[in-house]
Amino acid sequence: MDSQSLPASHPHGAARRGADRRYARRKPEASDLYQIVQQELESFLAAASARERPVPRFVARELRAFLRCGILANGFVRVHCDGCGLDRVVAFSCKGRGFCPSCGGRRMADTAAHLVDRVLPEVPVRQWVLSLPFALRYRLAYDAPLVRDVLDVFVRCVFASLRRRARKQGAIARGHCGAVTFVQRFGDALNLNVHFHSLLLDGVYARSAEGTLRFHPLSPPDDTEVERVAGQVARRLARLLERRGLGDDTPDDDTLATEEPLLASLYAASVTSRIATGSRSGQRVLRVGDRIDADDLPVLQGERCASVGGVSVHANVSVPARDRRRLERLCRYGARPPIATERLSRLEDGRLLYRLKHRWRDGTTHVVFTPQELVEKLAALVPPPRFHLVRYHGVLGPCASERDRIVPAGEGARPIQSSSSPESASTPSRVDGDPASAASATPPDLASSERLESARVAGHGLPEGAPRAAGRSRRERAALGCARLHQGAAARAHRSEGREAVHDPAGRPSAARRNAAARRNGLLRRDPAVTD
Repeated sequence: MDSQSLPASHPHGAARRGADRRYARRKPEASDLYQIVQQELESFLAAASARERPVPRFVARELRAFLRCGILANGFVRVHCDGCGLDRVVAFSCKGRGFCPSCGGRRMADTAAHLVDRVLPEVPVRQWVLSLPFALRYRLAYDAPLVRDVLDVFVRCVFASLRRRARKQGAIARGHCGAVTFVQRFGDALNLNVHFHSLLLDGVYARSAEGTLRFHPLSPPDDTEVERVAGQVARRLARLLERRGLGDDTPDDDTLATEEPLLASLYAASVTSRIATGSRSGQRVLRVGDRIDADDLPVLQGERCASVGGVSVHANVSVPARDRRRLERLCRYGARPPIATERLSRLEDGRLLYRLKHRWRDGTTHVVFTPQELVEKLAALVPPPRFHLVRYHGVLGPCASERDRIVPAGEGARPIQSSSSPESASTPSRVDGDPASAASATPPDLASSERLESARVAGHGLPEGAPRAAGRSRRERAALGCARLHQGAAARAHRSEGREAVHDPAGRPSAARRNAAARRNGLLRRDPAVTD
């Protein structure tokens, strides 16, 4: 049955057709990105092996999995509506963390929904962005412990700034802070650029005289305070690198170049926007635009932005307490995938043109890659195993004692009292960098359970372009609101008279079957007092 023949009152009928909400299967094989990887992957891997510098297994696995993502021949699930009998097939995804636009878009939507509905409380939130020197970006690309230590230095400096301003503003002796950090590994031109987007609660929690937990919002930091934070981060990072033997006066011990020489060359070239392999090895990435000499231009520095010793800190984006929609957009921005397929196009000579999101200071608007150069840039963006891209700090950390009383989904969650101040969370009168956004502060239109369930349904197969569509709710993107997943005959199994159920309605083994399997494996002992 086609959705075109359904009555207007049906959820799959004209009501959805009028808003253009019909599900359309994603066709990755028709995209330029898929075709380039399909054509160049094996030759890229073979050339690396011929030079006795093989591609690491986790990179090759991610690239090959991308070619199976969204292809029906590699497996699918059937989505069925019991009300109208409408059937859809949804292909399996690769679940890659590197560059897959579909899986990255699904993870972006799911992560943002989880943070807004179940982690971040209804208090003001400010984004702090930390950019690092080029030499340190190369180290952070593969050294997960160093990423942890650098991020810890940055978060501690910002927390100290919040507590210092809280003591001056409200005489709060001991304030508790919280943050969520997105570790982004990419730049606007598909270059390797490890930097941090931290969403910090723009205030501190403290206990009142009655023992209740109370949030105290703070006024925005001025330029002097941001510069002070940047200076502290730069000094502490210098001491950290010196302790780890990575300072300027210590010999360089590049373990990655010894263990994975090809990956080291890919990282080094991507950080400096150069080419690592092929006939243009060592040359800069081709740029297109009204090129000018950026060295002659005056250095423009925005509000609440500071740079000290190659360490750049930006803190001019904030969201009021009640503006959950804008907070979700900010979370999606931090969790977004590295590549946007709509900005990638082919030239007549077969090369790839990638449009930048913003014009650079020197006038560059596009970068140009050959197919092999694009594959090497994608390989450099794949994160190593056990390299976490979302981190939690302070009262939002998983082991924080007060977390259940603060997060919206906590077992002991209750309304947190907010102290009155000119920048109080209850009066979102101003947003730094976007004064007009305060007027659009509206509560979410979906309950938490509905929002996350809709995100899961949409995540099994997003329509073409949906991952990059800003402002659309997950309910609108849900393919079938009343859909039910079937997985072969197991999902259609039901109870028969006089027999135990083999599977439950969701397709999972029944409790009796699971217990029997556990007893066979020695994981569960039968109570001798219980008889069959």
